[in-house]
Amino acid sequence: MKLWNRKKPHFPLLVFVFSLFLVFSILHNERSILQIQDHPDHAPRHQILVTYVKPNRLTRQNHVTEVLDRFSTCNSTREYSGRKIAWTDNLTPEPDNGGSRRENLESCDVFSGKWVYDNSTYPLYNESECPYMSDQLACHKHGRSDLDYQYWRWQPHNCNLKRWNVIDMWEKLRGKRLMFVGDSLNRGQWISMVCLLQSVIPKDKRSMSPNAALTIFRAEEYNATVEFLWAPLLVESNSDDPVNHRLEDRIIRPDSVVKHASIWENADILIFNSYLWWRQGAVKLLSREWKPGNEGNCYSEKSPIELEGYWGSGSDLPTMSMVDNVLSKLSSKVSVLNITQLSEYRKDGHPSIYRKFLEALKPEQLSNPASYSDCIHWCLPGVPDVWNELIYHFL
Repeated sequence: MKLWNRKKPHFPLLVFVFSLFLVFSILHNERSILQIQDHPDHAPRHQILVTYVKPNRLTRQNHVTEVLDRFSTCNSTREYSGRKIAWTDNLTPEPDNGGSRRENLESCDVFSGKWVYDNSTYPLYNESECPYMSDQLACHKHGRSDLDYQYWRWQPHNCNLKRWNVIDMWEKLRGKRLMFVGDSLNRGQWISMVCLLQSVIPKDKRSMSPNAALTIFRAEEYNATVEFLWAPLLVESNSDDPVNHRLEDRIIRPDSVVKHASIWENADILIFNSYLWWRQGAVKLLSREWKPGNEGNCYSEKSPIELEGYWGSGSDLPTMSMVDNVLSKLSSKVSVLNITQLSEYRKDGHPSIYRKFLEALKPEQLSNPASYSDCIHWCLPGVPDVWNELIYHFL
């Protein structure tokens, strides 16, 4: 099945795959990052077991169905040595073959730059003025008084990003489906995109479907939709329920995407992310990455990392290289927008304790805020807005 092609598209299908390699690296305690996707206070203390189920197949000898119920993962955990992370010689990304890498169409590397404080043009929207804002991401509403995290603009070194223009973006989306597919991080980016777009659409000309596996924001005037599909592992799994997905035994079918692909195959633009859900084990950061004394937690952080060229201890450059190399060989138009490094600078941009928690916090948690800080997701307005500016830039 060809998943990426449509008959007579308005423009070639563009698939953005966001390499969110940073988010798993910012937890202070030993809880598995897979257990706090949405609500850190829900996380059990023991590690999740992952079961890979291989689809049934016929053996060549007697055409009898062979069933393999589980096999071991290829993941491994290594303690960070403190050495600077660099590309290894045999994993250097292959040269572009002339079409699949959108970023090579630009005159400079927009992912190499710095965060510039800009309280004159940012934020691009107000938290309180977006009716679709999530309480899990509305940090100011839930008590965060320092708002500097809203005022940082990403500035590439040798060029400028295209300035956000909401009308122009809607024209690019006219008659099309823009779909985000993935986990709660991708859902946060989808909410960001909706907040960036919704202000110019009259209330009676826009709608939002009820929360479900597929949630759709629709703009009648442009005959366009901005959609989110909950598929945290992209492939079929027992975590595909958008509400009840925090399970002790996570089961996946690693080469079965038909269930989700039947929903996304007719979309015009797809943004995928599921990296966090494929990571296992707890990861700690070196203390130099955080304010002295907080032992590797985003609680009370109020400024970005200033060290240029910084890579966090959780950055997995060999995996990034592998993704680049594999996707560059696809015949369809697929681009990797590697926002890992620019996001890792922003240790100040996480909700920490300033979000809605669905269950009452225990006294021992309240006495130690760092113990329940959300250091995975991002406050809005904030870092995900820049991810969406990059989408606009490449469209």
